[in-house]
Amino acid sequence: MSSQTSSSGVLAKFLVVLFALFGVFFQLAAAVPFADMGKRDIWDPQLLYPHAGTVWYKGQTHNVTWDNSNPPSNLTNPVGMIILKAGSTTTPLILADGFSILDGRVEVTVPWVLEANDYSLILFGDSSNVGPQFTILQ
Repeated sequence: MSSQTSSSGVLAKFLVVLFALFGVFFQLAAAVPFADMGKRDIWDPQLLYPHAGTVWYKGQTHNVTWDNSNPPSNLTNPVGMIILKAGSTTTPLILADGFSILDGRVEVTVPWVLEANDYSLILFGDSSNVGPQFTILQ
């Protein structure tokens, strides 16, 4: 009986080691980058408006603009999104999304937020770019 217990213990240890090796193999295989991804360029266009000193009022619409003069030929992600940032905190407020960052502009509506002079916008797309701080008032 003890030889049967001993052989099942050895088999259990063998299976544990085998599964651990498979796990390591699959983790390494998943970490290998795809060879056919091709060269991709990262583009970080500068936000032009709103600029420092700009004052927006809640409920107004404005055209957020950025420099789209030198886009690379192979953008990683041409779909844009603009998020409001308050001071050093990125808010969950998405002001615009689903537009092409190649357009150079998108219209947004100023959200109902607390009055402050430390708001900025983050332009996401191929990369992300934070614009200068501006003011939102009632």
